[in-house]
Amino acid sequence: MRWTLKPKPDSKKTANLATKLGVDKAIAELLLQRGIESFEDAKTFFRPSWSDLHDPFLMKDMDRAVARVELALKNNEQILVFGDYDVDGTSSVALMASYLETKSTQISTYIPDRYQEGYGISYKGIDFASDNNFTLIIALDCGVKAIEKVDYAKKKGIDFIICDHHRPGEKLPLAVAVLDPKRSDCAYPFKELCGCGVGFKLIQALASKEGISVESLAGYLDLVATAIGADIVPIVGENRALAYFGLQIINSNPRPGFKALINQMKKEVLTITDVVFNIAPRINAAGRMKHGNYAVALMKETNFETAEIAASEIEFFNTNRRETDKRITQEALLQIEQSNETTDATSVVYQEDWHKGVIGIVASRLIETYYRPTLVFTKSGDFLAASARSVKGFDVYNALENCSHLIEQFGGHMYAAGLTIKEENYQAFKSAFEAEVSATLAVHLQTPEIKIDTEIDFDSITPKFYRILKQFAPFGPQNMSPVFMTSGVHDTGYGKCVGEDQTHLRVTLIQKDSSKIVGIGFGLGSDLPIIKSKSPFKVVYSIDENEWNGRVSLQLKLKGIKS
Repeated sequence: MRWTLKPKPDSKKTANLATKLGVDKAIAELLLQRGIESFEDAKTFFRPSWSDLHDPFLMKDMDRAVARVELALKNNEQILVFGDYDVDGTSSVALMASYLETKSTQISTYIPDRYQEGYGISYKGIDFASDNNFTLIIALDCGVKAIEKVDYAKKKGIDFIICDHHRPGEKLPLAVAVLDPKRSDCAYPFKELCGCGVGFKLIQALASKEGISVESLAGYLDLVATAIGADIVPIVGENRALAYFGLQIINSNPRPGFKALINQMKKEVLTITDVVFNIAPRINAAGRMKHGNYAVALMKETNFETAEIAASEIEFFNTNRRETDKRITQEALLQIEQSNETTDATSVVYQEDWHKGVIGIVASRLIETYYRPTLVFTKSGDFLAASARSVKGFDVYNALENCSHLIEQFGGHMYAAGLTIKEENYQAFKSAFEAEVSATLAVHLQTPEIKIDTEIDFDSITPKFYRILKQFAPFGPQNMSPVFMTSGVHDTGYGKCVGEDQTHLRVTLIQKDSSKIVGIGFGLGSDLPIIKSKSPFKVVYSIDENEWNGRVSLQLKLKGIKS
Protein backbone atom coordinates (compact mmCIF):
# COMPACT_ATOMS: atom_id res chain seq x y z
CA MET A 1 0.00 0.00 0.00
CA ARG A 2 1.18 3.51 -0.85
CA TRP A 3 0.72 5.98 1.97
CA THR A 4 0.01 9.46 0.64
CA LEU A 5 -0.21 12.31 3.13
CA LYS A 6 -2.36 15.12 1.74
CA PRO A 7 -0.66 18.53 1.59
CA LYS A 8 -1.17 20.63 4.69
CA PRO A 9 -3.38 23.67 4.14
CA ASP A 10 -1.89 27.13 4.72
CA SER A 11 -1.09 27.41 8.45
CA LYS A 12 -2.57 30.92 8.77
CA LYS A 13 -5.82 29.79 7.13
CA THR A 14 -5.91 26.76 9.45
CA ALA A 15 -5.37 28.84 12.59
CA ASN A 16 -7.92 31.43 11.47
CA LEU A 17 -10.63 28.85 10.72
CA ALA A 18 -9.94 26.96 13.96
CA THR A 19 -10.41 30.19 15.93
CA LYS A 20 -13.60 31.19 14.09
CA LEU A 21 -15.20 27.78 14.62
CA GLY A 22 -13.73 27.01 18.06
CA VAL A 23 -12.30 23.67 16.90
CA ASP A 24 -8.92 21.88 16.95
CA LYS A 25 -6.45 22.71 14.18
CA ALA A 26 -6.82 19.13 12.90
CA ILE A 27 -10.55 19.70 12.35
CA ALA A 28 -9.81 23.00 10.58
CA GLU A 29 -7.32 21.19 8.32
CA LEU A 30 -9.93 18.57 7.41
CA LEU A 31 -12.43 21.29 6.54
CA LEU A 32 -9.97 23.26 4.41
CA GLN A 33 -9.09 20.07 2.51
CA ARG A 34 -12.79 19.82 1.66
CA GLY A 35 -12.90 23.39 0.36
CA ILE A 36 -14.55 24.82 3.48
CA GLU A 37 -12.83 28.13 4.20
CA SER A 38 -15.32 30.25 6.14
CA PHE A 39 -17.90 30.13 8.91
CA GLU A 40 -20.67 30.21 6.26
CA ASP A 41 -19.08 27.31 4.35
CA ALA A 42 -18.88 25.32 7.59
CA LYS A 43 -22.50 26.11 8.44
CA THR A 44 -23.64 24.79 5.03
CA PHE A 45 -21.44 21.70 5.42
CA PHE A 46 -22.45 20.78 8.97
CA ARG A 47 -26.08 21.87 8.72
CA PRO A 48 -27.45 21.01 5.26
CA SER A 49 -30.72 22.81 4.54
CA TRP A 50 -33.51 22.48 2.01
CA SER A 51 -32.28 25.71 0.42
CA ASP A 52 -29.16 23.81 -0.70
CA LEU A 53 -31.33 22.08 -3.33
CA HIS A 54 -31.28 23.79 -6.71
CA ASP A 55 -34.27 24.93 -8.74
CA PRO A 56 -35.12 21.88 -10.87
CA PHE A 57 -36.07 24.11 -13.81
CA LEU A 58 -32.37 24.98 -14.19
CA MET A 59 -32.02 21.53 -15.77
CA LYS A 60 -32.25 21.48 -19.57
CA ASP A 61 -35.63 20.17 -20.82
CA MET A 62 -37.24 20.20 -17.36
CA ASP A 63 -40.04 22.53 -18.54
CA ARG A 64 -40.77 20.16 -21.44
CA ALA A 65 -40.75 17.10 -19.16
CA VAL A 66 -43.16 18.73 -16.71
CA ALA A 67 -45.51 19.90 -19.47
CA ARG A 68 -45.64 16.37 -20.99
CA VAL A 69 -46.33 14.67 -17.63
CA GLU A 70 -49.00 17.24 -16.78
CA LEU A 71 -50.66 16.63 -20.16
CA ALA A 72 -50.58 12.85 -19.61
CA LEU A 73 -52.14 13.22 -16.17
CA LYS A 74 -54.81 15.61 -17.47
CA ASN A 75 -55.75 13.24 -20.33
CA ASN A 76 -55.59 10.16 -18.08
CA GLU A 77 -52.94 8.59 -20.34
CA GLN A 78 -51.27 5.36 -19.35
CA ILE A 79 -47.71 6.08 -18.13
CA LEU A 80 -45.02 3.40 -17.92
CA VAL A 81 -42.18 4.06 -15.45
CA PHE A 82 -39.12 2.22 -16.79
CA GLY A 83 -35.79 1.72 -15.00
CA ASP A 84 -32.73 -0.46 -14.79
CA TYR A 85 -32.50 -3.49 -12.47
CA ASP A 86 -29.81 -2.15 -10.10
CA VAL A 87 -30.33 -0.12 -6.92
CA ASP A 88 -30.33 3.26 -8.66
CA GLY A 89 -32.75 2.05 -11.33
CA THR A 90 -35.21 0.21 -9.08
CA SER A 91 -35.25 2.95 -6.44
CA SER A 92 -35.84 5.52 -9.22
CA VAL A 93 -38.81 3.53 -10.51
CA ALA A 94 -40.23 3.11 -6.98
CA LEU A 95 -39.85 6.87 -6.39
CA MET A 96 -41.42 8.04 -9.65
CA ALA A 97 -44.25 5.48 -9.63
CA SER A 98 -45.09 6.15 -5.97
CA TYR A 99 -45.34 9.88 -6.67
CA LEU A 100 -47.37 9.58 -9.88
CA GLU A 101 -49.75 7.08 -8.26
CA THR A 102 -50.87 9.91 -5.96
CA LYS A 103 -52.09 11.67 -9.14
CA SER A 104 -53.36 8.87 -11.37
CA THR A 105 -54.45 5.22 -11.45
CA GLN A 106 -52.90 4.79 -14.91
CA ILE A 107 -49.32 4.20 -13.72
CA SER A 108 -47.35 0.96 -14.22
CA THR A 109 -43.70 -0.01 -13.82
CA TYR A 110 -41.28 -1.96 -15.99
CA ILE A 111 -37.87 -3.37 -15.09
CA PRO A 112 -36.06 -5.19 -17.92
CA ASP A 113 -34.99 -8.76 -17.31
CA ARG A 114 -31.21 -8.78 -16.79
CA TYR A 115 -30.82 -11.99 -18.78
CA GLN A 116 -33.38 -11.69 -21.58
CA GLU A 117 -33.18 -7.93 -22.21
CA GLY A 118 -29.94 -6.69 -20.67
CA TYR A 119 -29.18 -3.18 -19.48
CA GLY A 120 -31.28 -0.13 -20.26
CA ILE A 121 -34.26 0.53 -22.50
CA SER A 122 -35.27 -2.60 -24.43
CA TYR A 123 -37.32 -3.27 -27.55
CA LYS A 124 -39.26 -5.84 -25.52
CA GLY A 125 -40.18 -3.13 -23.00
CA ILE A 126 -41.33 -0.79 -25.79
CA ASP A 127 -43.40 -3.59 -27.35
CA PHE A 128 -44.97 -4.23 -23.94
CA ALA A 129 -45.87 -0.52 -23.72
CA SER A 130 -47.34 -0.56 -27.24
CA ASP A 131 -49.35 -3.75 -26.66
CA ASN A 132 -50.84 -2.28 -23.48
CA ASN A 133 -51.68 1.20 -24.80
CA PHE A 134 -49.03 3.20 -22.92
CA THR A 135 -48.42 6.55 -24.60
CA LEU A 136 -45.65 7.86 -22.33
CA ILE A 137 -42.58 6.13 -20.95
CA ILE A 138 -40.52 7.81 -18.23
CA ALA A 139 -37.10 6.12 -18.28
CA LEU A 140 -34.89 6.49 -15.22
CA ASP A 141 -31.15 5.75 -14.78
CA CYS A 142 -30.92 4.79 -18.45
CA GLY A 143 -31.79 5.95 -21.95
CA VAL A 144 -29.40 8.79 -22.75
CA LYS A 145 -27.82 6.67 -25.53
CA ALA A 146 -30.98 4.82 -26.63
CA ILE A 147 -31.34 6.71 -29.92
CA GLU A 148 -32.71 3.84 -32.07
CA LYS A 149 -35.03 2.58 -29.33
CA VAL A 150 -36.59 5.98 -28.74
CA ASP A 151 -37.10 6.30 -32.53
CA TYR A 152 -38.73 2.84 -32.52
CA ALA A 153 -41.10 3.93 -29.73
CA LYS A 154 -41.95 7.13 -31.59
CA LYS A 155 -43.12 5.09 -34.60
CA LYS A 156 -45.45 3.25 -32.24
CA GLY A 157 -46.90 6.50 -30.93
CA ILE A 158 -45.05 6.41 -27.59
CA ASP A 159 -43.31 9.45 -26.15
CA PHE A 160 -40.20 9.23 -23.95
CA ILE A 161 -38.98 11.32 -21.04
CA ILE A 162 -35.44 10.32 -20.09
CA CYS A 163 -34.02 10.93 -16.59
CA ASP A 164 -30.40 9.81 -16.76
CA HIS A 165 -27.02 10.71 -15.28
CA HIS A 166 -24.65 8.76 -17.52
CA ARG A 167 -22.40 10.40 -20.06
CA PRO A 168 -24.33 11.13 -23.28
CA GLY A 169 -22.95 10.25 -26.70
CA GLU A 170 -22.47 12.77 -29.50
CA LYS A 171 -26.19 12.67 -30.30
CA LEU A 172 -29.15 12.63 -27.93
CA PRO A 173 -32.30 10.53 -28.40
CA LEU A 174 -35.25 12.41 -29.92
CA ALA A 175 -37.26 12.17 -26.71
CA VAL A 176 -39.78 14.77 -25.53
CA ALA A 177 -37.22 15.62 -22.83
CA VAL A 178 -33.74 14.38 -21.94
CA LEU A 179 -32.96 15.27 -18.33
CA ASP A 180 -29.25 14.66 -17.72
CA PRO A 181 -27.01 17.17 -15.93
CA LYS A 182 -24.04 15.74 -17.86
CA ARG A 183 -25.47 17.05 -21.15
CA SER A 184 -22.96 19.53 -22.57
CA ASP A 185 -25.76 22.06 -23.10
CA CYS A 186 -27.21 21.68 -19.59
CA ALA A 187 -26.42 24.55 -17.21
CA TYR A 188 -27.65 22.74 -14.08
CA PRO A 189 -25.23 23.73 -11.27
CA PHE A 190 -24.65 20.20 -9.90
CA LYS A 191 -23.50 17.54 -12.34
CA GLU A 192 -23.17 14.49 -10.08
CA LEU A 193 -26.76 13.46 -9.35
CA CYS A 194 -27.55 9.74 -9.54
CA GLY A 195 -30.46 8.52 -11.67
CA CYS A 196 -32.80 8.56 -8.69
CA GLY A 197 -31.62 12.10 -7.94
CA VAL A 198 -32.60 13.22 -11.46
CA GLY A 199 -35.97 11.51 -10.95
CA PHE A 200 -36.39 13.39 -7.68
CA LYS A 201 -35.73 16.70 -9.46
CA LEU A 202 -38.59 15.87 -11.85
CA ILE A 203 -41.05 15.20 -9.03
CA GLN A 204 -39.77 18.36 -7.27
CA ALA A 205 -40.54 20.32 -10.45
CA LEU A 206 -43.99 18.72 -10.81
CA ALA A 207 -44.79 19.42 -7.15
CA SER A 208 -43.62 23.03 -7.37
CA LYS A 209 -46.13 23.70 -10.17
CA GLU A 210 -48.83 22.76 -7.65
CA GLY A 211 -47.34 24.99 -4.98
CA ILE A 212 -46.01 22.00 -3.01
CA SER A 213 -42.71 22.64 -1.20
CA VAL A 214 -39.68 20.39 -1.57
CA GLU A 215 -39.80 19.73 2.19
CA SER A 216 -43.14 17.97 1.63
CA LEU A 217 -41.31 15.43 -0.56
CA ALA A 218 -38.95 14.35 2.26
CA GLY A 219 -40.61 10.92 2.44
CA TYR A 220 -39.11 10.01 -0.94
CA LEU A 221 -35.54 10.76 0.12
CA ASP A 222 -34.90 7.39 1.78
CA LEU A 223 -34.90 6.06 -1.80
CA VAL A 224 -32.65 8.86 -3.06
CA ALA A 225 -30.12 8.44 -0.22
CA THR A 226 -29.94 4.70 -0.88
CA ALA A 227 -29.31 5.28 -4.60
CA ILE A 228 -26.67 7.93 -3.85
CA GLY A 229 -24.78 5.53 -1.59
CA ALA A 230 -25.12 2.51 -3.87
CA ASP A 231 -24.17 4.33 -7.08
CA ILE A 232 -20.98 5.75 -5.51
CA VAL A 233 -21.61 9.32 -6.65
CA PRO A 234 -19.80 12.19 -4.86
CA ILE A 235 -21.49 13.05 -1.55
CA VAL A 236 -20.93 16.78 -1.87
CA GLY A 237 -23.15 19.71 -2.82
CA GLU A 238 -26.74 18.74 -3.58
CA ASN A 239 -26.04 15.01 -3.09
CA ARG A 240 -24.87 15.74 0.46
CA ALA A 241 -28.13 17.51 1.31
CA LEU A 242 -30.24 14.78 -0.33
CA ALA A 243 -28.31 12.03 1.49
CA TYR A 244 -28.44 13.93 4.80
CA PHE A 245 -32.23 14.32 4.72
CA GLY A 246 -32.67 10.83 3.30
CA LEU A 247 -30.78 9.29 6.21
CA GLN A 248 -33.00 11.21 8.61
CA ILE A 249 -36.03 9.53 7.01
CA ILE A 250 -34.34 6.09 7.05
CA ASN A 251 -33.64 6.49 10.78
CA SER A 252 -36.95 8.07 11.80
CA ASN A 253 -39.75 7.08 9.44
CA PRO A 254 -38.57 4.70 6.70
CA ARG A 255 -40.98 3.26 4.14
CA PRO A 256 -42.32 -0.19 5.17
CA GLY A 257 -39.96 -2.06 2.80
CA PHE A 258 -36.90 -0.40 4.29
CA LYS A 259 -38.24 -0.86 7.81
CA ALA A 260 -38.56 -4.61 7.15
CA LEU A 261 -34.95 -4.77 5.90
CA ILE A 262 -33.67 -2.66 8.81
CA ASN A 263 -35.43 -4.90 11.34
CA GLN A 264 -33.40 -7.84 10.01
CA MET A 265 -30.19 -5.85 10.60
CA LYS A 266 -30.97 -5.15 14.27
CA LYS A 267 -29.17 -1.80 14.21
CA GLU A 268 -30.65 1.34 15.74
CA VAL A 269 -29.00 4.16 13.77
CA LEU A 270 -27.93 3.62 10.18
CA THR A 271 -25.13 5.52 8.45
CA ILE A 272 -24.64 5.79 4.69
CA THR A 273 -22.10 2.95 5.07
CA ASP A 274 -24.82 0.71 6.55
CA VAL A 275 -27.07 1.62 3.62
CA VAL A 276 -24.31 0.80 1.11
CA PHE A 277 -23.30 -2.52 2.68
CA ASN A 278 -26.61 -3.77 4.07
CA ILE A 279 -29.66 -2.29 2.33
CA ALA A 280 -28.22 -1.80 -1.18
CA PRO A 281 -26.87 -5.36 -1.68
CA ARG A 282 -30.27 -6.79 -0.74
CA ILE A 283 -32.08 -4.54 -3.22
CA ASN A 284 -29.49 -5.43 -5.86
CA ALA A 285 -29.82 -9.15 -5.11
CA ALA A 286 -33.37 -9.21 -6.52
CA GLY A 287 -32.21 -8.11 -9.98
CA ARG A 288 -29.09 -10.23 -9.81
CA MET A 289 -30.68 -13.53 -8.80
CA LYS A 290 -34.37 -13.27 -9.80
CA HIS A 291 -35.89 -10.02 -11.11
CA GLY A 292 -35.73 -6.34 -10.25
CA ASN A 293 -39.54 -6.28 -9.91
CA TYR A 294 -39.14 -7.82 -6.45
CA ALA A 295 -37.09 -4.82 -5.33
CA VAL A 296 -39.57 -2.30 -6.77
CA ALA A 297 -42.46 -4.11 -5.09
CA LEU A 298 -40.64 -4.04 -1.74
CA MET A 299 -39.82 -0.32 -1.99
CA LYS A 300 -43.35 0.63 -3.09
CA GLU A 301 -45.16 -1.53 -0.52
CA THR A 302 -47.28 0.43 1.96
CA ASN A 303 -48.31 -2.47 4.22
CA PHE A 304 -45.66 -3.50 6.73
CA GLU A 305 -46.77 -7.15 7.06
CA THR A 306 -46.62 -7.60 3.28
CA ALA A 307 -43.24 -5.81 3.24
CA GLU A 308 -41.89 -8.30 5.81
CA ILE A 309 -42.76 -11.20 3.48
CA ALA A 310 -41.14 -9.41 0.53
CA ALA A 311 -38.03 -8.64 2.63
CA SER A 312 -37.63 -12.30 3.60
CA GLU A 313 -37.76 -13.25 -0.11
CA ILE A 314 -35.09 -10.68 -0.86
CA GLU A 315 -32.99 -12.01 2.03
CA PHE A 316 -33.14 -15.43 0.38
CA PHE A 317 -31.94 -13.93 -2.93
CA ASN A 318 -29.09 -12.16 -1.11
CA THR A 319 -27.92 -15.36 0.62
CA ASN A 320 -27.94 -17.14 -2.74
CA ARG A 321 -26.02 -14.21 -4.29
CA ARG A 322 -23.29 -14.38 -1.62
CA GLU A 323 -22.75 -18.12 -2.14
CA THR A 324 -22.68 -17.72 -5.92
CA ASP A 325 -20.20 -14.83 -6.06
CA LYS A 326 -17.88 -16.59 -3.59
CA ARG A 327 -17.75 -19.72 -5.78
CA ILE A 328 -17.24 -17.79 -9.04
CA THR A 329 -14.50 -15.63 -7.47
CA GLN A 330 -12.58 -18.79 -6.51
CA GLU A 331 -12.96 -20.17 -10.05
CA ALA A 332 -11.83 -16.86 -11.59
CA LEU A 333 -8.76 -16.63 -9.35
CA LEU A 334 -7.81 -20.18 -10.31
CA GLN A 335 -8.22 -19.29 -14.00
CA ILE A 336 -5.83 -16.32 -13.65
CA GLU A 337 -3.23 -18.43 -11.84
CA GLN A 338 -3.40 -21.35 -14.28
CA SER A 339 -3.15 -19.08 -17.34
CA ASN A 340 0.07 -17.43 -16.04
CA GLU A 341 -1.55 -13.99 -16.29
CA THR A 342 -0.76 -12.89 -12.75
CA THR A 343 1.66 -10.20 -13.98
CA ASP A 344 -0.55 -8.71 -16.72
CA ALA A 345 -1.81 -5.13 -16.55
CA THR A 346 -5.41 -6.41 -16.57
CA SER A 347 -7.55 -9.31 -15.40
CA VAL A 348 -9.91 -10.56 -18.12
CA VAL A 349 -11.64 -13.87 -17.40
CA TYR A 350 -14.50 -15.79 -19.00
CA GLN A 351 -16.59 -18.84 -18.28
CA GLU A 352 -19.84 -19.40 -20.09
CA ASP A 353 -21.86 -20.67 -17.11
CA TRP A 354 -20.96 -17.90 -14.66
CA HIS A 355 -24.02 -16.15 -13.27
CA LYS A 356 -24.48 -12.86 -15.07
CA GLY A 357 -26.01 -11.29 -11.97
CA VAL A 358 -22.82 -11.43 -9.89
CA ILE A 359 -19.99 -10.85 -12.38
CA GLY A 360 -19.70 -7.19 -11.31
CA ILE A 361 -19.19 -8.24 -7.69
CA VAL A 362 -16.67 -10.88 -8.79
CA ALA A 363 -14.73 -8.24 -10.75
CA SER A 364 -14.49 -6.12 -7.59
CA ARG A 365 -13.35 -9.15 -5.57
CA LEU A 366 -10.61 -9.96 -8.10
CA ILE A 367 -9.23 -6.42 -7.70
CA GLU A 368 -8.73 -7.19 -3.99
CA THR A 369 -6.21 -9.88 -5.05
CA TYR A 370 -4.86 -8.50 -8.35
CA TYR A 371 -5.03 -4.72 -8.17
CA ARG A 372 -5.69 -3.82 -11.79
CA PRO A 373 -8.57 -3.06 -14.21
CA THR A 374 -10.73 -6.16 -14.39
CA LEU A 375 -13.38 -7.63 -16.71
CA VAL A 376 -15.43 -10.74 -15.97
CA PHE A 377 -17.25 -12.27 -18.97
CA THR A 378 -20.07 -14.80 -19.19
CA LYS A 379 -22.28 -16.12 -21.99
CA SER A 380 -25.41 -14.04 -22.61
CA GLY A 381 -27.56 -15.30 -25.48
CA ASP A 382 -25.57 -15.06 -28.70
CA PHE A 383 -23.00 -12.72 -27.12
CA LEU A 384 -20.56 -12.50 -24.24
CA ALA A 385 -21.43 -9.98 -21.53
CA ALA A 386 -18.95 -8.48 -19.08
CA SER A 387 -18.79 -6.25 -16.07
CA ALA A 388 -15.75 -3.99 -15.83
CA ARG A 389 -14.28 -2.56 -12.65
CA SER A 390 -11.28 -0.26 -12.31
CA VAL A 391 -8.62 0.80 -9.85
CA LYS A 392 -8.49 4.24 -8.30
CA GLY A 393 -7.46 6.94 -10.76
CA PHE A 394 -7.91 4.89 -13.96
CA ASP A 395 -10.84 5.55 -16.33
CA VAL A 396 -11.97 2.13 -17.54
CA TYR A 397 -14.77 3.73 -19.60
CA ASN A 398 -12.17 5.57 -21.72
CA ALA A 399 -10.14 2.36 -22.10
CA LEU A 400 -13.23 0.55 -23.38
CA GLU A 401 -14.00 3.44 -25.74
CA ASN A 402 -10.56 2.94 -27.29
CA CYS A 403 -11.43 -0.74 -27.87
CA SER A 404 -14.95 0.01 -29.12
CA HIS A 405 -14.26 -1.43 -32.60
CA LEU A 406 -14.44 -4.87 -30.93
CA ILE A 407 -17.46 -4.09 -28.70
CA GLU A 408 -21.13 -4.40 -29.65
CA GLN A 409 -22.32 -2.02 -26.92
CA PHE A 410 -21.08 -0.60 -23.65
CA GLY A 411 -21.90 2.02 -21.05
CA GLY A 412 -21.02 3.10 -17.55
CA HIS A 413 -18.67 5.29 -15.53
CA MET A 414 -14.99 5.85 -14.87
CA TYR A 415 -14.81 2.95 -12.39
CA ALA A 416 -17.59 0.60 -13.51
CA ALA A 417 -18.98 -0.37 -16.89
CA GLY A 418 -20.86 -3.10 -18.71
CA LEU A 419 -20.33 -4.36 -22.25
CA THR A 420 -21.20 -7.05 -24.76
CA ILE A 421 -19.01 -8.51 -27.50
CA LYS A 422 -19.26 -11.24 -30.11
CA GLU A 423 -17.84 -14.52 -28.85
CA GLU A 424 -15.40 -14.75 -31.78
CA ASN A 425 -13.94 -11.37 -30.76
CA TYR A 426 -13.09 -12.41 -27.18
CA GLN A 427 -9.36 -13.09 -27.66
CA ALA A 428 -8.89 -10.04 -29.90
CA PHE A 429 -10.70 -7.84 -27.38
CA LYS A 430 -8.74 -9.29 -24.47
CA SER A 431 -5.45 -8.48 -26.24
CA ALA A 432 -6.61 -5.00 -27.24
CA PHE A 433 -7.79 -4.17 -23.72
CA GLU A 434 -4.51 -5.45 -22.23
CA ALA A 435 -2.51 -3.34 -24.72
CA GLU A 436 -4.63 -0.22 -24.06
CA VAL A 437 -4.32 -0.49 -20.28
CA SER A 438 -0.60 -1.35 -20.44
CA ALA A 439 -0.01 1.83 -22.44
CA THR A 440 -2.12 4.16 -20.30
CA LEU A 441 -2.10 2.87 -16.70
CA ALA A 442 0.46 4.93 -14.78
CA VAL A 443 2.90 2.93 -12.65
CA HIS A 444 1.84 4.59 -9.39
CA LEU A 445 -1.80 3.58 -9.99
CA GLN A 446 -0.79 -0.09 -9.96
CA THR A 447 -0.39 -0.07 -6.17
CA PRO A 448 -3.35 0.54 -3.83
CA GLU A 449 -3.18 3.87 -2.05
CA ILE A 450 -4.13 4.99 1.43
CA LYS A 451 -4.80 8.73 1.39
CA ILE A 452 -4.07 10.27 4.77
CA ASP A 453 -5.83 13.51 5.67
CA THR A 454 -3.50 14.64 8.44
CA GLU A 455 -1.14 13.50 11.20
CA ILE A 456 -2.34 13.76 14.81
CA ASP A 457 -1.28 12.58 18.25
CA PHE A 458 -3.43 10.17 20.24
CA ASP A 459 -4.07 12.94 22.78
CA SER A 460 -6.21 14.68 20.13
CA ILE A 461 -8.66 11.78 20.09
CA THR A 462 -11.26 12.95 22.58
CA PRO A 463 -15.06 12.48 22.75
CA LYS A 464 -15.51 16.11 21.57
CA PHE A 465 -13.14 15.54 18.62
CA TYR A 466 -15.11 12.46 17.61
CA ARG A 467 -18.49 14.20 18.01
CA ILE A 468 -17.35 16.81 15.47
CA LEU A 469 -15.96 14.12 13.13
CA LYS A 470 -19.34 12.37 13.13
CA GLN A 471 -20.88 15.58 11.79
CA PHE A 472 -18.70 15.28 8.67
CA ALA A 473 -21.07 12.45 7.65
CA PRO A 474 -22.63 11.33 5.37
CA PHE A 475 -19.36 10.05 3.94
CA GLY A 476 -18.64 9.05 0.37
CA PRO A 477 -16.63 10.05 -2.70
CA GLN A 478 -15.05 13.54 -2.26
CA ASN A 479 -15.99 13.46 1.42
CA MET A 480 -14.50 10.22 2.70
CA SER A 481 -14.30 9.37 6.38
CA PRO A 482 -11.15 11.16 7.67
CA VAL A 483 -7.98 9.07 7.79
CA PHE A 484 -5.24 9.90 10.29
CA MET A 485 -1.63 8.93 10.86
CA THR A 486 0.14 8.76 14.22
CA SER A 487 3.89 8.13 14.61
CA GLY A 488 5.96 6.92 17.56
CA VAL A 489 3.39 4.33 18.59
CA HIS A 490 4.00 1.30 20.86
CA ASP A 491 1.94 -1.77 21.61
CA THR A 492 1.23 -2.27 25.30
CA GLY A 493 1.84 -6.01 25.01
CA TYR A 494 -1.69 -7.12 24.20
CA GLY A 495 -1.33 -7.22 20.40
CA LYS A 496 -2.57 -10.49 18.88
CA CYS A 497 -4.07 -12.04 15.77
CA VAL A 498 -7.80 -12.68 15.94
CA GLY A 499 -10.57 -14.11 13.79
CA GLU A 500 -11.34 -17.63 12.64
CA ASP A 501 -8.32 -17.69 10.34
CA GLN A 502 -6.17 -15.37 12.50
CA THR A 503 -5.84 -12.84 9.67
CA HIS A 504 -7.03 -9.84 11.69
CA LEU A 505 -5.18 -7.83 14.32
CA ARG A 506 -6.29 -6.51 17.71
CA VAL A 507 -3.92 -4.17 19.51
CA THR A 508 -3.86 -1.83 22.48
CA LEU A 509 -1.66 1.13 21.60
CA ILE A 510 -0.02 4.04 23.37
CA GLN A 511 1.94 7.09 22.18
CA LYS A 512 4.27 8.87 24.62
CA ASP A 513 2.15 9.42 27.71
CA SER A 514 -1.22 9.19 26.00
CA SER A 515 -4.10 7.07 27.21
CA LYS A 516 -4.29 3.54 25.83
CA ILE A 517 -6.49 3.05 22.78
CA VAL A 518 -7.64 -0.18 21.15
CA GLY A 519 -7.18 -0.73 17.43
CA ILE A 520 -8.69 -3.33 15.09
CA GLY A 521 -6.99 -4.09 11.77
CA PHE A 522 -8.94 -6.32 9.40
CA GLY A 523 -6.59 -8.32 7.20
CA LEU A 524 -3.51 -6.91 8.98
CA GLY A 525 -2.56 -10.08 10.88
CA SER A 526 0.70 -10.34 8.92
CA ASP A 527 1.85 -7.08 10.56
CA LEU A 528 2.01 -8.67 14.02
CA PRO A 529 5.87 -8.87 13.92
CA ILE A 530 6.01 -5.04 13.60
CA ILE A 531 3.77 -4.73 16.66
CA LYS A 532 5.87 -7.21 18.65
CA SER A 533 9.26 -5.76 17.66
CA LYS A 534 9.29 -3.36 20.66
CA SER A 535 10.39 -0.59 18.26
CA PRO A 536 8.12 2.43 17.64
CA PHE A 537 5.94 2.25 14.56
CA LYS A 538 3.34 4.38 12.82
CA VAL A 539 -0.29 3.62 12.11
CA VAL A 540 -2.92 4.85 9.68
CA TYR A 541 -6.54 4.64 10.81
CA SER A 542 -9.99 6.08 10.98
CA ILE A 543 -11.81 6.52 14.29
CA ASP A 544 -15.06 4.85 15.26
CA GLU A 545 -17.00 3.68 18.29
CA ASN A 546 -17.03 0.24 19.88
CA GLU A 547 -19.93 -0.86 22.02
CA TRP A 548 -19.34 -3.73 24.44
CA ASN A 549 -21.57 -4.71 27.36
CA GLY A 550 -23.40 -1.39 27.16
CA ARG A 551 -20.15 0.61 27.32
CA VAL A 552 -19.19 2.79 24.35
CA SER A 553 -15.53 3.64 23.74
CA LEU A 554 -13.52 5.11 20.87
CA GLN A 555 -11.34 2.74 18.86
CA LEU A 556 -9.04 2.88 15.86
CA LYS A 557 -10.00 1.15 12.63
CA LEU A 558 -6.48 0.38 11.43
CA LYS A 559 -5.75 0.63 7.70
CA GLY A 560 -1.98 0.20 7.74
CA ILE A 561 1.07 -0.26 9.99
CA LYS A 562 4.70 0.58 9.17
CA SER A 563 7.87 0.22 11.20
